Amino acid sequence: QVRLVESGGGLVQPGGSLRLSCAGSGFTFSSYGMNWYRQTPGKEREFVASISSSGGSTNYAGSVKGRFTISRDNGKNAVYLQMNDLKPEDTGVYYCKRTTLPPWGQGTQVTVSS
Repeated sequence: QVRLVESGGGLVQPGGSLRLSCAGSGFTFSSYGMNWYRQTPGKEREFVASISSSGGSTNYAGSVKGRFTISRDNGKNAVYLQMNDLKPEDTGVYYCKRTTLPPWGQGTQVTVSS
């Protein structure tokens, strides 16, 4: 019943930008912190960014600080990840998830390559 659907991924050149979206349904969206993770080829799934239920606080992995911005629109049941100055090492499948709770979304592929 709980569903998270990621979108917005694609192929971009190094230095480019993408905005990922995650739409939630089947739960009270505004009651949960939300997170972005990525599964990078050859590496374990890693934390990227989080945002509190109200959007009042955010947290980022050191590797993306200054380049990525997480935000949310509780009226739209959506969380976003603005990704700027993309690097090849940002390549992977990006997932959103509620804090401490499953499920994961289906993921959206981000490929950064020249």
